[in-house]
Amino acid sequence: MKKITVLVLSLFFVVASVFAQQKETKQGHTNQNKFKQLKDVLATPNNQHTASGAPGKKYTHQKVDYVMDIVLDDDNQKISGNETITYHNNSDDALTYLWLQLDQNMRASDSKTPDIQSSKVPEKISESRYNRTFSDKPFDGGFKIMSVTNIDGENLSHTINQTMMRINLPKPLASGKTFSFKIKWWYNINNHRTQGGRSGFEHFPEDGNNNYVIAQFFPRLCVYDNVEGWQNDQFWGRSEFALEFGDYTVNITTPEDHMLGATGVLMNEKEVLSKKELKRLTKARKTFDNPVIIRTQEEAEKIEKTSATQTKTWKFQAKNVRDYAFATSRKFIWDGMAVDINGKSVMAYSLYSKEANPLYGDHSTKAVAQTLKTYSKYTFDYPYHKAISVDGQMGMEYPQICFNPGRPNADGTYSDRTKYRMIKVTIHEVGHNFFPMIVNSDERQWTWMDEGLNSYMEMLAELDYDKDFPITRGYPKNIVNYMAGDQSRIAPIMTKGDNVYSFGNNAYGKPATALWILRETIMGKELFDHAFKTYSQRWKFKHPTPADFFRSMEDASAMDLDWFWRGWFYTTDVTDIGIDSVKKFYTNKNEDGSVNFTEDTTNGLGFGTEKNEDSKYHYEITYNKPGGLVMPIIVEFTYKDGTKERKTYPAQIWRYNDKEVTKVFSATKEIQSIVIDPDLETADVDTTNNSWPKEEANKFEKFKSKLKN
Repeated sequence: MKKITVLVLSLFFVVASVFAQQKETKQGHTNQNKFKQLKDVLATPNNQHTASGAPGKKYTHQKVDYVMDIVLDDDNQKISGNETITYHNNSDDALTYLWLQLDQNMRASDSKTPDIQSSKVPEKISESRYNRTFSDKPFDGGFKIMSVTNIDGENLSHTINQTMMRINLPKPLASGKTFSFKIKWWYNINNHRTQGGRSGFEHFPEDGNNNYVIAQFFPRLCVYDNVEGWQNDQFWGRSEFALEFGDYTVNITTPEDHMLGATGVLMNEKEVLSKKELKRLTKARKTFDNPVIIRTQEEAEKIEKTSATQTKTWKFQAKNVRDYAFATSRKFIWDGMAVDINGKSVMAYSLYSKEANPLYGDHSTKAVAQTLKTYSKYTFDYPYHKAISVDGQMGMEYPQICFNPGRPNADGTYSDRTKYRMIKVTIHEVGHNFFPMIVNSDERQWTWMDEGLNSYMEMLAELDYDKDFPITRGYPKNIVNYMAGDQSRIAPIMTKGDNVYSFGNNAYGKPATALWILRETIMGKELFDHAFKTYSQRWKFKHPTPADFFRSMEDASAMDLDWFWRGWFYTTDVTDIGIDSVKKFYTNKNEDGSVNFTEDTTNGLGFGTEKNEDSKYHYEITYNKPGGLVMPIIVEFTYKDGTKERKTYPAQIWRYNDKEVTKVFSATKEIQSIVIDPDLETADVDTTNNSWPKEEANKFEKFKSKLKN
């Protein structure tokens, strides 16, 4: 035994802690500067994107209005369009050209997208995949641009570079001015079930019909701002879209017997819906508890057995949306219900074929409704009049409409796995109405800003839908295998989506986990929720950047989180915090008032120890950090009497030494065991070093217990 005498108990704690940290630094455990401010990587604030993370007084974004006449050729699976585009230059710059996105050109026969993918000869593949990959006659996809003219019909000079088209303006477009022009185009629609894709048609050979989910179907303006200039990065197929808000007037001509859902307000309901459907729709608009069937399965099955030779035109108007999409089929069943969003009635709809029923009838529209409620609670009230879930057998999102997977077995039964996957994707895709359809981030550059934030919000909506929802992405324990994996195949979150290996974990799972940890472990629900809502409300109907998010979260919470952003978003470091050593001390007070600290050299196992009855227990615990991430130390102490106590040391405890830190923990009872991160809150990749005593000590304790018995 050795004795340490100090005059003041608190002086011992302070001196011992500082001395230990200084000693560790001298031994080479130098600070990695994990708490360095992010000023070296974030863009300098300006009068559009301020230091607080809010839009500045000079913030602007462009506006683009579209008037389109669209014709769907169901017999030949073709779509054609005439569009008039009016571009509003709200920037301070004079523009000499405009850039448009031609996303369908990714599917053109001369597309470079297949050429950037590595490939090998497989042992065996399906017939459809073989035909798609090795066909002598590749699919004739891509836009066929018939004309590009000014509003008077005169040809406009233009250049097409793969998935981008530059319109060369006759004269510079000055700040505050508008320019209108026309484009006529058509393209062959891909079968997304056999050829892949984010939109297209699904063919049903049993009845000869097609379900169409149509998106990225018209030439759309690129974003122009003071961050990127023109965001005209090529569309390779993964990283999604950057788009401007605008007003849409869209007329869509389909076969007469089709049921169609689309972005915007349907302006001619009486022309395209039957009297029965109109009556049921009126009822649905007043029903808040369960979906009302507007077109029944029986009616849809009857319609799908025939093929109309006549057409009808659906007329829509959409205000302040960043994109447009629609779905149409003679097979669609349609149901809907009203959702109360703080006194405003919003419609939740679903369109689905009989093949998706009863799964969609049971859960789709209810999932839409729950999503609108939960997201509105944590961000802002949903501003549009509806949200539609479509049986599209993919997962894609657009303003007010999304395409989702999931179908039951042929006999109508479905497993919990099928049910929860369908609900999960529906919530996720409907949630995209908030991120990025309203909080309009640059998906092409920063995938995580919509997918990651949305995946986090999805978790909250899933738990509101079902408190026992089997969440598969977002909990810290679920990201451990990815973060602990081969570092040569892991990229920081702040990486363009086209350039990462594990896209789902990088852009969805890890950022969602990061936000979950911030809310549940670091900031607390109240601070996090206020900051997250502040960011959302600041940037709704605007174009935020990562810096705007980081700065808003700190500005609204009074928390310096630069260490967190740097570690989780800019590196591939992992969490690994362990217990290096534990020393136990007893105290005895001397006659002169000084205090003796006596170390128990039996390593806490309790042999031959003598102390005064009124003595406290003091434990000198050294925590080490093999992992690169800075995180709080969450410690659970279990006492000999079976009671437990928690202590959380903030992440700032690592600011002077990034490798290890020593802390004194005092108690009136003897500690039986110590565990770090008992609830798996921090995504610790190695829990074998998280407990004391070690496994061998626990075995010895059990051996001692047997001897006593």
